[in-house]
Amino acid sequence: MASHRKSRTTGTRVAGIRTPALATAALTSVALLSQTANAAPSDDGKPSLEEVEKKVDALYRQAESATEKYNAAKEKTAKQRKRVDTLLDDVAERAQKLNEAREELGSYAAAQYRTGTGVPDTATFLLADSPQDFFDRNQLMDRMTGRQKEAVDDYVTQQSETMKKRREAAEGLETLTASQNELRTAKATVQKKLADARELLSKLTAEEKARLAEIERRKQEEAARKAAELARQQAEQQRAQEEAREAAAQRESGTPDASGPSGSTASPSSSAGSSYTAKAEKALSFARAQIGKPYVWGATGPGSYDCSGLTQAAWKAAGVTLPRTTYDQVDAGTTVPVSQARPGDLVFFYDDVTHVGVYVGNGKMIHAPRPGTYVREESIYYDGESSIHSVVRPA
Repeated sequence: MASHRKSRTTGTRVAGIRTPALATAALTSVALLSQTANAAPSDDGKPSLEEVEKKVDALYRQAESATEKYNAAKEKTAKQRKRVDTLLDDVAERAQKLNEAREELGSYAAAQYRTGTGVPDTATFLLADSPQDFFDRNQLMDRMTGRQKEAVDDYVTQQSETMKKRREAAEGLETLTASQNELRTAKATVQKKLADARELLSKLTAEEKARLAEIERRKQEEAARKAAELARQQAEQQRAQEEAREAAAQRESGTPDASGPSGSTASPSSSAGSSYTAKAEKALSFARAQIGKPYVWGATGPGSYDCSGLTQAAWKAAGVTLPRTTYDQVDAGTTVPVSQARPGDLVFFYDDVTHVGVYVGNGKMIHAPRPGTYVREESIYYDGESSIHSVVRPA
């Protein structure tokens, strides 16, 4: 991504991504097994556990990146289709006007033929029933000639504008076709990466899966410990802020006795904070109601979600419109330190910003992890501290 990314210290990332079950363990913790397993392929040509871990982890990360590209292509395709439909409707309307202008020109041509406008004036005068009839007819044709000129001008204008819109519609159709091709490519990429990952996981033995499950349990315990540590830090910060506000209120009121906050008028910043809290509560209430629903890549609800689809829907329930993809959502608010994360904030993961969850407090979040899993609440350190990219306050 661009300059919004925070600097990161170099180090080895904890392996795995968004993996809650037995197969999940294969993604997030099999690296630890490499301490007891050979990194080199076995004599029978079967890849080592370390190789499987690296490959599976890479496949799921690539699938998630492809999912966000799919979401972007889908949104682009929908917008382009809407534009093309509008252009085609405009072309049809202009074609109708062009036909009407053409019919009007035809009526004028027929009138000229009937009145003999092409005959010299002298001959027309001599052939007229009376001099008055000649003058009446001549005056009528003068008026018709003016209207005829307007009709010709209108026809030329309508023809030019119609041709222009037809060209725009043709170009729009070409762009739409390109967007649809991007959509199909992204979809195929996701499906291929997931199929490859499932194939690799299916080759693990029952013993390997059991060992991985135990390692995953320990990893989750460590993530929960770090979440509890963050919760304690945030609680201490909140107490310090409350004490500072009380002290400031006492100084303003001239009452040194610390009996509690004064009844002073709320500041604009506190009012803004209250507004955000109210919206965040609505977003979190929606997110909690989705727990247990399956992750489906490209889904935006109501029966299933992908990660950015869930956060978008949650904040939409609070009256806030977020972009569709993680790439755009990360720019849709104010970046704050992890230590200052508040309920409702968006927590983004990985250098390529391919995952997001909504913070609920106490170091935890609600998110849609990956295909084969369900929306759930867990520690923001579920994939290690180094996986956290940034925290953004969207409203």
